[in-house]
Amino acid sequence: MPSPSRRVRLGFLLSLFVWSVVKPSASASPNTAALIAQELRDFQSMGTVLQVAAHPDDENTQLITYLSRGRGYRTGYLSLTRGDGGQNELGRDFDEKLGVARTQELLAARRLDGGRQFFTRAIDFGFSKTPEETLQFWDRDEVLADVVRVIRQFRPDVIVTRFPIPPGSGGHGHHTASAILAVEAFKLAGDPKAYPEQLTQGLTPWQPKRVVWNTFGPGRGTGGLTGPTVTMDIGGIDPVTNEAFGTIANRSRGMHKTQGLGGFSTQTGSGPNVQTFMLLAGDAPATDLMEGIDVTWNRVPGGAEIGQLITKAVSQFRANDPSLMAPTLLTIRTKLASLPTDPLIEDKRRQLDHLLQLCLGLHVETTIVQAEVVPGESIKLHYAMTLEAENVAVRRMAVRSASLEKLNLNEPPVIDLVGGTVITGDFTAVLPAQTPVTQPYWLREDWTTGVFRVDDPKLIGRPESPPAVTLEHAFEINNQSFVITDEPVQVIQDTQGEHDRRIDVIPPVSLLFESEPCLFSPGQKRQIVVEISAARAGLNGAIRLAAPTGWVVEPATRKFRLTTVGEKARYSFNVTAPAQPGSGRVTATAEIGGKRYSNQRQEIRYDHIPLQLLQPTARARVASFDLAIRGHRIGYLPGAGDAVAECLEQMGYVVKTLTDTDLTSEKLQGLDAVVIGVRAFNERNDLAANLPGLFAYVENGGTVIAQYNRPNGLKTATLAPYPLSIQGPAPQLRVTDEKSPVTFLAPTHAALNTPNKITVADFEGWVQERGAYFPATWDETHFESILALNDPGEAPLKSGLLVAKYGKGYYVYTGLAFFRELPAGVPGSYRLLANLLALGK
Repeated sequence: MPSPSRRVRLGFLLSLFVWSVVKPSASASPNTAALIAQELRDFQSMGTVLQVAAHPDDENTQLITYLSRGRGYRTGYLSLTRGDGGQNELGRDFDEKLGVARTQELLAARRLDGGRQFFTRAIDFGFSKTPEETLQFWDRDEVLADVVRVIRQFRPDVIVTRFPIPPGSGGHGHHTASAILAVEAFKLAGDPKAYPEQLTQGLTPWQPKRVVWNTFGPGRGTGGLTGPTVTMDIGGIDPVTNEAFGTIANRSRGMHKTQGLGGFSTQTGSGPNVQTFMLLAGDAPATDLMEGIDVTWNRVPGGAEIGQLITKAVSQFRANDPSLMAPTLLTIRTKLASLPTDPLIEDKRRQLDHLLQLCLGLHVETTIVQAEVVPGESIKLHYAMTLEAENVAVRRMAVRSASLEKLNLNEPPVIDLVGGTVITGDFTAVLPAQTPVTQPYWLREDWTTGVFRVDDPKLIGRPESPPAVTLEHAFEINNQSFVITDEPVQVIQDTQGEHDRRIDVIPPVSLLFESEPCLFSPGQKRQIVVEISAARAGLNGAIRLAAPTGWVVEPATRKFRLTTVGEKARYSFNVTAPAQPGSGRVTATAEIGGKRYSNQRQEIRYDHIPLQLLQPTARARVASFDLAIRGHRIGYLPGAGDAVAECLEQMGYVVKTLTDTDLTSEKLQGLDAVVIGVRAFNERNDLAANLPGLFAYVENGGTVIAQYNRPNGLKTATLAPYPLSIQGPAPQLRVTDEKSPVTFLAPTHAALNTPNKITVADFEGWVQERGAYFPATWDETHFESILALNDPGEAPLKSGLLVAKYGKGYYVYTGLAFFRELPAGVPGSYRLLANLLALGK
């Protein structure tokens, strides 16, 4: 039997036949047999556990692995956010793009540990010091409704929080808030008066048995939180892979590579693993997390007979011929169809059908040549049907699709499958013209500050958008109707090996602003350039820009002609800002044959996750404000990745990207200043050895601005020419309230006066936070503190912006969030940065 994890590759026989039959390998692989045994045991278990936390990487993969692969429970992880507000250790994808990448990392992790993934609509807005701030930002009721919805969908017997409720603390406002909401949702999910609109959308109330906190472990305390506890050893060996649960869990955790956790993938983890669980609400267990919960089929009215039949199937299982169980499984299927439908029973029906497929060696796999399809296009699809079992009658009755039109099979739809054969064929279909372009469902609409906007409530909780195209192959198996739903994919061969890419629906053209944000002086006219790229050949049309009120665009349209696929063309528009300062967004639209398209194309590419295509509206921020600069040439030394260099170019500077070989006083001559990228001292192995050259440049009259770094993982303890350390107390020194007041400690300093007069108004409109990882200690003799910032109720922090005179030049160390404020078009961040770059000029 071919491994179910591999696709059957026989499509090229179509050059000779429309459909054909070939003989595959006849024996089941050991891994397939073990997988069937595991799925049979999983089907036998009726227990369900839901873990709840705030972010990707918060989950306890050790517990998920043990419960799903060790005990066979349906085990889920509800991450309240997608991690959009975090940092990226792999590249320059931030905000919603980072959230998409981390969503895929979680899905990759769940494929390893056996769990299922859920989300709420909450947005990760960065570090939060209190749950009160978090819940106010998120819109507490909206996110609570989502947690209740997921509980009603998944119907867990037990909820496990990763963090404590007050008086305990999760060390992050999001963490503690996730536990608070989990306990509140536990109390509301079974109440029909709570969120009654969900009950009109196919859900029913559900009351879990208990909610517990999976405590931090020995020596870490509970923060004053008390309650009954139960301990469990979650160590053990996986029956499918014969690996320790801890090893599998580490590999799962290692998928969080954008958070720097890839090293876990190579770590083993065997032996006992004792975990403690503290009751937060519900019935207290004494010996086991699932105590008092019937995890057998006896819990379901009419399920006792099914439980007996499953026991019979287990006794019939033979690794060398799993199909011997098929008649019993088909009997179970008939019994299961007669039970009242609820989410658990529906899940078990799907699980049984998959188990039956594995036992029969019945697989249907559909491939396409090109994964990107434009609405209205005809597409060719190739399928391969495999049947290994020879003791069961299987007939393909039909192929249908609700997402395609004009489905045209090149052979009769009714085909009798013969055991031990593979049948291949092809057919054509048309993607309906009204099919929306691919975009993650939570990013389709503009959102409010705290939660994504999702208009279809049935999508809430899902990890990703449903497939754009699915096919249903209808079969008869021993006279029972049986449907296999398949998603066509393109098979990709690259340096990472063989993998699948799902269908992405694209427009015929995509649009991209050459730079963003676009900066203006009040009343200034300047060019904005739009690039248009052809995904299809022979396109003619016109591009237009829609600007905010008061902004003038000339000409109104620019005509284009693109003859070949992949062809690009650039068109410029003269845009005039209003006389008064202001900001907004400019939108680009291409009109072709009476249809309008307004999509960017953004690819998220990392080796450990599938390619993700985002197609948001083609918009660029525009901002008009007074900005003066001094100097002309800036050197930029990249760190972990940010858009600061591009923003410097928008300010009017010529930017030179630096490497380690440039960091000598001689080679840096001619530069007016050098900017060091975020977390460069964490990421660059070459920086420590070249600091003497950089400091010599400052000593000879240059200016260096070092952006923030993390205290952990520094490549060198030397961050400046004078003593300065970011190794501070936990939590690290930061100001998370982007609206917090700012006090000028050195009001006459050039950093606040030349060439731009900085006022408190320049700190209005900042996004996400003021800054992070401020120095804990510094040489106060040489460094001057320019600003004081603090979150509500906390003492002012005076190290967010430090300036030192060193020789003839200036060295600046700042934890201010320039890397976020500049791309957001915040005027004050540009004006302050211009002053720092002008020091000594």
